[in-house]
Amino acid sequence: MRVEKSSYFWTPEMGTADRDLSRHQQALDRCVSKLRNTLPVIGLRNPKIGLPDNSWAYCGPYDWVISFHAGQLWLAFSVSGDPVFLNAGRARRAAFRKIAAERSAQDHDLGFQFSLSCVAEWLLTGDREANALALDAAKSLMARYRPEGRYLQAWNAMPVHGGAMQAEFANGRIIADTMQNLGLLYWASAETGRADFREVANGHAETTLAHLVRADDTSFHTFLFDPASGKPLRGETHQGYADDSCWSRGQAWLIHGFAQSALHTGNPHYLDAARRLAAKTLDLMGDDAVPAWDYHVPDRNAAYRDSSAAAVMAAGVYMLADQCEPQEAGHWRAFGDRLIAGLLDTCDLTGDTTALGLLAHGAAHVGSGFADTMLPYGDYYFMEALMRSLGHRQFFW
Repeated sequence: MRVEKSSYFWTPEMGTADRDLSRHQQALDRCVSKLRNTLPVIGLRNPKIGLPDNSWAYCGPYDWVISFHAGQLWLAFSVSGDPVFLNAGRARRAAFRKIAAERSAQDHDLGFQFSLSCVAEWLLTGDREANALALDAAKSLMARYRPEGRYLQAWNAMPVHGGAMQAEFANGRIIADTMQNLGLLYWASAETGRADFREVANGHAETTLAHLVRADDTSFHTFLFDPASGKPLRGETHQGYADDSCWSRGQAWLIHGFAQSALHTGNPHYLDAARRLAAKTLDLMGDDAVPAWDYHVPDRNAAYRDSSAAAVMAAGVYMLADQCEPQEAGHWRAFGDRLIAGLLDTCDLTGDTTALGLLAHGAAHVGSGFADTMLPYGDYYFMEALMRSLGHRQFFW
């Protein structure tokens, strides 16, 4: 699916231009309305991936995607105060109790799962059980740390939420997505005063910067270490086009993740990593409205687009902008505005009453045949990006 050039295209002189954000506010209002209107259809289920008719296929009990609809509900509650979102978010807690009770179900995605559910509920309501569940999840995530290589192992050899994986593939492997999960550790450190949560998060961030980010500021999706010694071995891909290509959502995970780590730590190296990754992505996108699913596919014009990569990246560059001096901040906000414009021009489903999700044209895993579809994580980050563009600063990471 080819997406045409957006009506909003970034140019350097736009970095300090006045911004008309009415379109962003209207889009956010439509997101909240759609979430309210689809509650009777979705119920307590958690969307996993879109179907051809723009309905949802739903998650099993331990899926890594399980929290993204909950995260949207908590965002909607935070901007509307409507108790219907409070009740719908709170009613999902049983799903996270199941994850907390099943150690074999836990992997690096605990940050996604519990930041957007239990941390969100704790921050917005002060619920003690939500706090306890989130802290338990942070302890389990920290237990995945491999000090010999200074990384959090991404996957288990036998994941319980579908798919086959062997120990020789999973052991010693990090992936770009894990940077998003560090927010749970930073939150737990601030909540408890324990330095070890923060030390583990920083260790993983530094290893990611050293081995997943290439010298030219593109990125590997995954990197493999010797499980016994921690010796770095090689970069590979799992969802990208090739081992030496640049998978667009992986690059976006890293932009958002390093901006997030910089926000929690004040470490200028993390902020510079987000800056360099974003600058490289701006170059790789060219005049595309929405990024291709991989920046190095042979025929970019015919390639699937990934609205989720654009949404994650937009949220990340707005967070980057919030930590920069005004002139540079304007540069990154203009890039974020360009990404949002591309999504609104070409992927927006918020006004489509037949669609249960917010964005079309997401690429979950192109190599496995899952492309050109709605994705709940694209929807979550779309809402987060809209809110960040409008000046909201309190989130759940």
